[in-house]
Formats: sequence, C-alpha cells, structure tokens
Amino acid sequence: MGCGCGGTKRLYFFRKTDDLSHPVSTSAESVLALLRRQGVVRPRDLVERGISRKILERLVERGLVVRVGRGLYSLAEDEPDENRRLAEAARRVPQGVVCLLSALAAHDLTTQQPYEVWMAIASSARQPVGEHPPLRIVRMSGDALSTGLETVVVDGTDVRVFGVAKTVADCFKFRSKVGLDVALEALRQVLEERRASIDELLAMAAVCRVTRVMQPYVEALA
Repeated sequence: MGCGCGGTKRLYFFRKTDDLSHPVSTSAESVLALLRRQGVVRPRDLVERGISRKILERLVERGLVVRVGRGLYSLAEDEPDENRRLAEAARRVPQGVVCLLSALAAHDLTTQQPYEVWMAIASSARQPVGEHPPLRIVRMSGDALSTGLETVVVDGTDVRVFGVAKTVADCFKFRSKVGLDVALEALRQVLEERRASIDELLAMAAVCRVTRVMQPYVEALA
C-alpha cells in the first residue's frame, strides 16, 4: 500500500469465473458479477439494486455462494485471504480503521499475518457484533482516530487503514499490546526503506502523545 499522506488507492484482484454449467437468471448473474467485483455482499446490497434477497438464497442452495459471516456472502470457490478479510472487516465496521498489526501487514512491514483483524473504533462506538472475520478492537478518539488515514479499494470495498507513520506511532502507543520489539522493528524498517520521513514519524508521535517515548529511538536509528 505504501505510505503517502492520504487519498484513495486502488488494487485489483483477478478471480476465476464461476462454473455456470446450469443456466442462472439475469438477476443471479448480476449478483455473481457483484460478488466478483466486491468479494463480499450483504442482502441490503441487492435490495439497493432492486434485486430480491431470494436470488441470494437460491445461489446458496445451488452451492455457488456461501455465507461467510453474519449477513455476509461470498463466492463459494473463493479462498479467504488477507485482502478479503480486510474487505470483510471494513464492511462489518464501516467506521473502523485497520490498525496496528493488521496495518503493519497491509504495509508489508511484517511477515506475520495476525489471526484477528485489528480495527480502531471510536471510544464511544458500540462493540461490533458477529464472529467473521474475528476482530481485535482498539479504542481511539479525536485526532488519534482521524489523522494519518488512507483509503484502499479492495474487491470493490473502501478499506480505511492508518498510513505508515501513524501505524508506527500507534505501535509505540500500544506497545503493551503488540510488544516494543514489534514497534522497534517497524520503525527500523520504515527508516531504512525511507517509507516515511523523520518529520512525519515525529508528527504522528505527537498525535499519539508518545513523542518522549519514540523520539530517542528515531534519533538512534536515523
């Protein structure tokens, strides 16, 4: 995804064509086409397009579509991957922001793929319901939640994720959750690869109120 200062980026993923040896209706074709573009859909997505929810039920009965979570459906042949999980998490928590370990993975700053999708939500927001994909919720407020955001389009879904500098600062802020070693490794890689400037890192450290903790490491590694 890269760092950057915001804006909308687009990623494109190619998927195999469904086996439609048995004819399906025009409405069903529209649903399958939507699934290919978005990866996951909710019944309300169909209602907004004037398509009956029963079409989705029929596709499930035929084995072309599977229910992957509460109110979430995908093509039966698709295998879940990290990008798909991020898209599903974003659709489940539209106001959430991918953060910490999941943001590190999204920015290719770690070789680990967390089992849970780490999502930041407002301190006053309700706890998301449902089980798929599993989430690790982190509460943030004010500038800490609204600064350093990027938007990436994955399978037709807008996925909000914290940028590189903000993610590193968050790792220092929540070092008790992710480990100081993770924060230091991310900082080292970002500086070595010039993914963010020292000024950008310290600006995000100020937003996260960890300047005194983070600045000595920045100066030592720079």
